[in-house]
Amino acid sequence: MFLPAPCANGAFDPAEAHVYRSHMPTPKAAKQETQDFETAMRDLEELVERLEHGDLPLEESLAAFERGVMLTRACQSALKEAEQKVEILLKKAGEPAVEDFMPDEPKNG
Repeated sequence: MFLPAPCANGAFDPAEAHVYRSHMPTPKAAKQETQDFETAMRDLEELVERLEHGDLPLEESLAAFERGVMLTRACQSALKEAEQKVEILLKKAGEPAVEDFMPDEPKNG
C-alpha cells in the first residue's frame, strides 16, 4: 500500500505525491507522438499481452491501460480516415456507393 511521505512540517505535499507521474504520458506528449497504423496495432497487441500476463504493479497497469486507450483511439481514427479516403476515391471513379457488409446466413443442412 502506498502511503505518501509527509513534508517536514507534517502536512501532505501534492508535489511529492508522484506515484503516477513518472509512468503516465502527458496529453501534450501523446499528441506529438504519431505512429502509423501498423506500429500502433503492434504496440497495442504487445501491451494487451503484458496486461493479460497480470504481473505488472498497479501503477504500471494503469499507465499501460491509458496508453492502450490512446493506441486504440489512434487505430480507430486511422481506420476511419482510410474508410473515408476509399469512399472518396469510389465516388470520383463513379463506382456504386459503399454498402454495409452483411454476412451470409448460416445454411442448415
